[in-house]
Amino acid sequence: MTSTADLYDEHGEALQSLALPLRDYGGAAAFAGPIRTVKCYEDNALLKQVLSEPGEGAVLVVDAAGSLDRAVLGDMIAAMAAENDWSGVVVHGAVRDVAVLRTVDLGIKALGSNPRKSTKTAQGVVDDVVDFGGVTFRPGRRLVADEDGVLVER
Repeated sequence: MTSTADLYDEHGEALQSLALPLRDYGGAAAFAGPIRTVKCYEDNALLKQVLSEPGEGAVLVVDAAGSLDRAVLGDMIAAMAAENDWSGVVVHGAVRDVAVLRTVDLGIKALGSNPRKSTKTAQGVVDDVVDFGGVTFRPGRRLVADEDGVLVER
């Protein structure tokens, strides 16, 4: 896979660059694929539902409103995502089970971690346009991520 730095050098402003200090948590440092989205706040029921479906190499972008108060992704859901052929998950929020996440063959980027569980009310929206970190994430557009950051097609 071409690095995000090389992609940006080649395509410039045709790509959006996520301006957030995301950390890498998954076993795959680089990942790419078409975007799917979930917008949820401190609740992972919809996220779990989507990641239980075949991913076909897609990347799930989770807009948890930047909350670090509750984790929306943990080891069991990440393992399920990897088994269902998801390429990665980008979380605008928190994850948990960090030591185990490193062993899962899945790209995972998030703002931080918190051992506190999410709620399970299934409130939120799936496959809607979400915006955070100066980037608009549209379902179907391509996302590329590595140790340098996240790029998204305009």
